[in-house]
Amino acid sequence: MKRNLFLIGAALTLSSCSMMSKTAEPVTVTVVGLNDFHGNLEATNFSGVMIPDPKDPTKQVRLQAGGIEAIGGYLDQERAKNPNLIFVGAGDVIGASPITSSLLRDEPSTIAMTKLGMKFSSLGNHEFDQGLKELMRMQNGGCDSNDMAKACKFENPYPAAGFKWLGANVVDKTTGKPVFEPYAVQEIGGAKIGFIGAVLQGTPSIVSPDGIKTLDFLDEASSINKYVPELKKQNVDAIVVLIHQGGTAKDGFSEPACGTLTGPIVDIVNKLDPSIKAVVSGHTHQGYNCLVGGRVVIQGDYYGHLLQRLDLTVDKANHKLLSVSAANVVMDTRTLPKDPAMTAILTRAKTLTDAVKGTPVGTLAVASISRTNNAAGESALGDVIADSQLAATADKGAVIAFMNPGGIRADLMASAAGNTATFGDLFTVQPFGNTLVVMDLTGAQIKTLLEQQFDNPDATSSRILQVSKGFAYSYDSTAAKGSRVDAASIKLGGETIDPAKTYRVTMNSFLAGGGDNFVAFKDGTNVLQLPNLVDVDTAVSYVKANPGLAAGAQDRITKTK
Repeated sequence: MKRNLFLIGAALTLSSCSMMSKTAEPVTVTVVGLNDFHGNLEATNFSGVMIPDPKDPTKQVRLQAGGIEAIGGYLDQERAKNPNLIFVGAGDVIGASPITSSLLRDEPSTIAMTKLGMKFSSLGNHEFDQGLKELMRMQNGGCDSNDMAKACKFENPYPAAGFKWLGANVVDKTTGKPVFEPYAVQEIGGAKIGFIGAVLQGTPSIVSPDGIKTLDFLDEASSINKYVPELKKQNVDAIVVLIHQGGTAKDGFSEPACGTLTGPIVDIVNKLDPSIKAVVSGHTHQGYNCLVGGRVVIQGDYYGHLLQRLDLTVDKANHKLLSVSAANVVMDTRTLPKDPAMTAILTRAKTLTDAVKGTPVGTLAVASISRTNNAAGESALGDVIADSQLAATADKGAVIAFMNPGGIRADLMASAAGNTATFGDLFTVQPFGNTLVVMDLTGAQIKTLLEQQFDNPDATSSRILQVSKGFAYSYDSTAAKGSRVDAASIKLGGETIDPAKTYRVTMNSFLAGGGDNFVAFKDGTNVLQLPNLVDVDTAVSYVKANPGLAAGAQDRITKTK
């Protein structure tokens, strides 16, 4: 694996430098990073590497990579080579997880990271999926969950995480003080490495607002820079930023020193204090190893497919970073040894969840229904989910249902024989446990809502809501802000909606709180919360009620330009 080598300077000697400089043998510290793990205890398909199909060598299949067994095997292997190894994270360690972890409230994933020796991780937006109270439980331990039925199901009591979530830019709205530790220092091999953590400032728009209503998310760069002087006072030898924000690059994950990185992370890195020379990033689920303004900026895909490796050579006598060697390392399940302790955690988690996961629900007309959007932003699976939510709330007077595309986490794949979908298949699609909400919106408010799809500053592109059958509209993406949706085209049952008329509308609790910046939902009236109607359960009921369920027709949303 080629590495991105960035020389900070040369090793100091008395003959070439001021006699005031101290001399000491440089030490190499290996920092191994993990981003966007999302509780994937088991290995999954990694699109970055194709290998010959074991069943048919003439064909290519995706490599199985990641999972705690391979990650543990790699860490054990590398610690044997260099005991000065620090394991860290760049956010989304938990949240939006497969059923093997999320049905157990991600307790096995947090425990696994602890046993793997993780020291610190930046907060990610998905750490806040269940709200601040639940995240504090994950950090500090115990069973006082906002969902007692799911707490302490893996270990009772659930122990505190053995690593610290860091959040320099997450503060209490009242006091202005950090809610989590903003930074931490790890002493290893006689060296002191400082880590500052941050999460994207736009977090409030992509998590359920009620769960973080006491928090403010501040500018990433200024929040990070605020703590650099404190670390310098502690004579750290290097400062590494762990940040849950990223970008995209044209170069592959294994290309060293790439110069094609674009996106929010670039602006943030360009504003960082010059003493910060390495940034472990996340959030955008990309694999890259780049240089931005002379700094290493690296990200490792997602689900543990890649680990980011930084080998820091430091002059601990003079508290200077001499060089950084960076690489993304594939967690190849074919070649890495399995960590027995991780196998034990995975086996127990599967034992506790496999029966529920494998419960047959119903049949599909095809082996899978795709969440991939067409040119207008509509997906076959989005149609199905919106229809399921409308069907579940029709008795509450609902006539339209809206679904956020970010809440559809995977294609619906029938894993059992005869195109039979299981509970686990449906849970993989909708793992958040959002409940349904029904409210009244006027036709004018619906028009405003649809316009908000194109005015979302935290989205990399427009966020097109998925809509239920009988509802249709068209839009022109080139039109002026606020007038992209043709009012005359917004129809329900073939009739143009009346701006002054009230319509009963269904959405999940995330959207109802204004999630994804769809704040028009917050103006709804006659709001009916349905705390016992969980989104995945409505999908289960819908599949059961419609044997041989076919994909949605994707004919509800039309893009004219």
